[in-house]
Amino acid sequence: MKKLKFGLSAIGLAVGMAATGISLPVSAGGPTLSEEDFDKANLMYFQRCAGCHGVLRKGATGKNLEPKNTLKKGQARLEKIISYGTEGGMNNFDDIFSKDEISKLATYIQMEPPVPPEMSLAQMKEHTKQFVALKDYPTKPLHGRNWKNFFVVIERDAGKAAIVDGDTKEIVTHIDTGYAVHVIKGTEHHATQHPKDEVGRFWYTIGRDGKVNKIDLFQTPDKMLVAETKMAYDARDIAVSGDGKYVIAGGYWPAHFVIMDAATLEPLKVVSTRGYNTKGEFINEARVAAIYTTPNEPTFLVAVKELGQMWQVDYRDLDNLRIEQINSAEFLHDGFFDPSGRYFQIAANASNKMVVVDTKTRKLEKMIDVDKLPHPGPGANWIDEKCGPVGGTTHLGVGLVSVWGNDPINHPDEAWKLCYEVETDGAGVFIRTHETSDYVWADQLKHPEPEVQQSVQVFDKKTREIVKTIRVTEEEGKAALHMEFNEDGTEVWVSVWNRADAKNPTGEIVVYDAKTLKEKARIKGLTTPTGKFNVYNRSHHKT
Repeated sequence: MKKLKFGLSAIGLAVGMAATGISLPVSAGGPTLSEEDFDKANLMYFQRCAGCHGVLRKGATGKNLEPKNTLKKGQARLEKIISYGTEGGMNNFDDIFSKDEISKLATYIQMEPPVPPEMSLAQMKEHTKQFVALKDYPTKPLHGRNWKNFFVVIERDAGKAAIVDGDTKEIVTHIDTGYAVHVIKGTEHHATQHPKDEVGRFWYTIGRDGKVNKIDLFQTPDKMLVAETKMAYDARDIAVSGDGKYVIAGGYWPAHFVIMDAATLEPLKVVSTRGYNTKGEFINEARVAAIYTTPNEPTFLVAVKELGQMWQVDYRDLDNLRIEQINSAEFLHDGFFDPSGRYFQIAANASNKMVVVDTKTRKLEKMIDVDKLPHPGPGANWIDEKCGPVGGTTHLGVGLVSVWGNDPINHPDEAWKLCYEVETDGAGVFIRTHETSDYVWADQLKHPEPEVQQSVQVFDKKTREIVKTIRVTEEEGKAALHMEFNEDGTEVWVSVWNRADAKNPTGEIVVYDAKTLKEKARIKGLTTPTGKFNVYNRSHHKT
């Protein structure tokens, strides 16, 4: 057997750590790569593939890519799939990878996957840094801007977060955050630790490299990054406790969640999420797909993707942590609360269901059958004239918005049942609305045709029909995604990805009038702007 050194820094699972070696056995008779090419393919896989297919390649939203399956397809077929994507929702990568890179990646996924290392609490603490001492935090903003209408914007491929002034449309600053921030969340309106006029002041990022950053919007632009730590090698979501004392982040690898001090980011508690799924099978790569703080309870909700379980974690006593493990369906991904804050609605996308958890009883409320691979992103709630309060989701596998009733108290006959569906031109990733708006917006990022991928569609809440298809960009290699309203709901901001070039900041945000649906402005100078979070709306759960 030949030995290949598995460089940890090459895969990106240990960004900032020394490349100490783990030996990987490779069969001399099977597909092989040089050590250098293996490390490059390893990094490519981690950055672009592991999220859907898993670090160990056992599959989740994406298919199982272990050698027992990939060897059957062969090199040529795998290269074609990677290049052009699939109708099932996989992106094309011919605009990101060269033909040579695609060839190496196709070979790599026919080889045995390396097993990354674990991470201890002591290792996490070594990464914890304070850039601004707590005693030096200002008591009021040190700038004259309307910070409550700031947008905190993920610049995915640049490893940055941008702060954009929602009033002036100016980029206030770019903050170094680490590789591919996935989610940014702030202190919310029920956080009792902070004065009322400081709700939404602090924001916490979680990146694909497991790095956590704390941002203080009261600081001058050059000092907004006030602390950082690292809680995993690969991670996806973060949340702030309702009392403002703790931050929790969940790992894809290692499979665990970590509770940290919200003030200093010092890691306090690590809990493994490995365990048995709903079928009784032990899952080693039981990844934390999403984490939320419950508005009405002193708990976090932790979605353990491969287990098909929602864990409701009571944070009042970290030494004696109370956790309810709520069985539902695989593979849990992302979700949102109903307007009351009691019920959490999350996609089990491989099961084609929306799972509903009652956070008051800490039990499964319902599972709603929807279409192929639901993906609501931050979701959307609104009022329907016939069904009352409803929630909606887009789908990764089909051009469709599914809408269901979500008010079991006042509309029990419609609750947790499909109300209606809206056909869109392409599969999408995000849906958004605002309580003041007549419309719901949906993107179509997962459609392979540029004209569709570059457009978003808007449908009327009353008529349930699409009223406008907006071509956000026509530039080659770019796509439109993720909508967000400003503080008062008068504007909708849509991101434009420049997927192929991380070094050239040609991405932008296009601003539309929420009533007329006409373009108002373009904010340029951004690199792959993805999620963007309006401070007021997100901290007050305005959808």
